[in-house]
Amino acid sequence: MFKLWGKIVKKNNLVQSHVLEMFQEDLTVEEMISKGIEDLCNLFDIANPMWMSDNTLEMDQINKTRFRAQHFIEEIDFDYFEIEYIVERV
Repeated sequence: MFKLWGKIVKKNNLVQSHVLEMFQEDLTVEEMISKGIEDLCNLFDIANPMWMSDNTLEMDQINKTRFRAQHFIEEIDFDYFEIEYIVERV
């Protein structure tokens, strides 16, 4: 199972939060993250952010990344959108 935790933060306050669970084992981790971002953005009613090299670096290092104003084409009314890949320990 793949879990992605999405958070919207404004002025250091958690405005929205949701853990998305996916069971599509035929997709790669990158494809599941991309689909998860799209699903979370639809749930939070925000535009999809652009994935940049800093996002790849953060995901590789700490399993989470933040999308700030420079990641969006439209103006945003929050400080950042964060996703975290939740690794289940067996």
